[in-house]
Amino acid sequence: MNHKELIADIAGKIDLTKTEVEHLLDIIVDVCCEQLEGRGSIGMQSFGVFDVKKREERLTVHPTTQKRMMIPPKLTVNFKQSSILKDKLKNVPS
Repeated sequence: MNHKELIADIAGKIDLTKTEVEHLLDIIVDVCCEQLEGRGSIGMQSFGVFDVKKREERLTVHPTTQKRMMIPPKLTVNFKQSSILKDKLKNVPS
């Protein structure tokens, strides 16, 4: 599902226009980004928790040239699914 499909789906389920839903979704994304930039976490009870983890510096080998190089440390977003979401996904046929 892409951005436009998500907006259309939400607008179809509630009494808002696509423009209003897009504006609301942009605000939600901005608030979430601000929280994660401050190294906080975002928890949604029936969905899961997003938080920021620091990946340490590590050594890697380029597969083609076999040259060793250091990858610098960086911050990444981590997601841990809730047990409710995990249970719902168990019932989905693969």
